[in-house]
Amino acid sequence: MPEAAPDDVTFALDGADGCIAGARHRTSEFLTRAQSAHGLPVTARTMDLAQLVVSELVTNALKYAPGPVLLRLRIAGDAVEIEVWDSDPTLPLARAADAGRVGQHGLEIVLAVVQGFEAHREPVGKRVTARLALFDDVLPGLGPSGADGE
Repeated sequence: MPEAAPDDVTFALDGADGCIAGARHRTSEFLTRAQSAHGLPVTARTMDLAQLVVSELVTNALKYAPGPVLLRLRIAGDAVEIEVWDSDPTLPLARAADAGRVGQHGLEIVLAVVQGFEAHREPVGKRVTARLALFDDVLPGLGPSGADGE
């Protein structure tokens, strides 16, 4: 069977031990393959942040939704899109910042590092998509090199 195109792959995750670490590893492999096979400028920072976002989104899906989880990774222009589907239709909500709260900061972390985020209900469950720049010089909410569109 030929290997999936490196610009779009989907993995089914069953929640077994090591599943989240496996999702991070597959994300690293996907971005490494996109870089080596297609010359995409995937930086070490992007690699680390993509694995962090995958870890947070997959952890939430496995924690709150019964059944399997799907992880889709896709190169879209100058970004990687990280999409997680699960069977629970409840949309995630970021809580207000609270330094005294223990845990439940995952969505806050994701929103702090991505350039785009959306969550919507599907006929079954929901789909959460985070968009992360491949280049280091694009910061969340800002244009290239951190300039605010200037």
